[in-house]
Amino acid sequence: MESPFKADIVKGKVALITGGGSGIGFEITKEFGRHGASVAIMGRRKSVLDSAVSSLRSLGIQAIGLEGDVRKKEDAARVVDSTFEHFGRIDILVNAAAGNFLVTAEDLSPNGFKTVMDIDSVGTFTMCHTALKYIKKGGLGRGMSGGGTIMNISATLHYTAAWYQIHVSAAKAAVDAITRSLALEWGTDYDIRVNGIAPGPIGDTPGLSKLAPDEMKINHSEDARPLYKAGEKWDIAMAALYLASDAAKYINGMTLVVDGGNWLSRPRHISKEAVKELSRVVEKRSRSGAPAPARGVPSRSKM
Repeated sequence: MESPFKADIVKGKVALITGGGSGIGFEITKEFGRHGASVAIMGRRKSVLDSAVSSLRSLGIQAIGLEGDVRKKEDAARVVDSTFEHFGRIDILVNAAAGNFLVTAEDLSPNGFKTVMDIDSVGTFTMCHTALKYIKKGGLGRGMSGGGTIMNISATLHYTAAWYQIHVSAAKAAVDAITRSLALEWGTDYDIRVNGIAPGPIGDTPGLSKLAPDEMKINHSEDARPLYKAGEKWDIAMAALYLASDAAKYINGMTLVVDGGNWLSRPRHISKEAVKELSRVVEKRSRSGAPAPARGVPSRSKM
């Protein structure tokens, strides 16, 4: 789809994206590059990074790939420093690295729970903490005109509750808390805007293929999930572009939900036709002053 933003909306900026070699992270990386930014992507698999960088460069985007695990402080430091050494500054940090899998709570080991927490929440904080010296106002490679921006990719699973996702729900709730707390502290002290994006189900992503594989039978009927509609990676990339741009200069500490309203979905417990009929009956009774019929009260003959 054609972007609604000007081609130079993030021109001259340098973005570091964790998990930027595939899925949503790669789409964000690609759109940042198409709109003028230089990009560095961090990931654990060299083959994925090499393929992503090759694809980006074929589009004329200045891109580098850096191997690293967000769970390791030494990897975070090496990747952040290497990005600065290559481009001379860091303006945007996007924490898109994540781990997920379907599992019941009783079958989830404490180690499995910890692994997802380490990638999603601890990894997010580790990258933010490591990049602070470059992103803050007056930081290395940056003048006193202002700080950079951080974006944390979250989810909507923890807004209510999600089946077989206790580990990710806990991790993403922590990510949202990190976003708000850093927005308060670092927004005040260092002029850094910290925001999040909570994607809904996004088609053609590793995440959706794990959580809703082809073998799984899901009821997507209008009555079961009235607002269900899978989004596109492009939708999340456009949200990221907006938050990275000057158009969002007054937005801080917000997690932007991009799911078409899906998290609001509830089964329709009564049809429209039935509502109309009931409304007429209730209104007629109300005007006549007749008492409403008792519900759930046993008659004396049955007591």
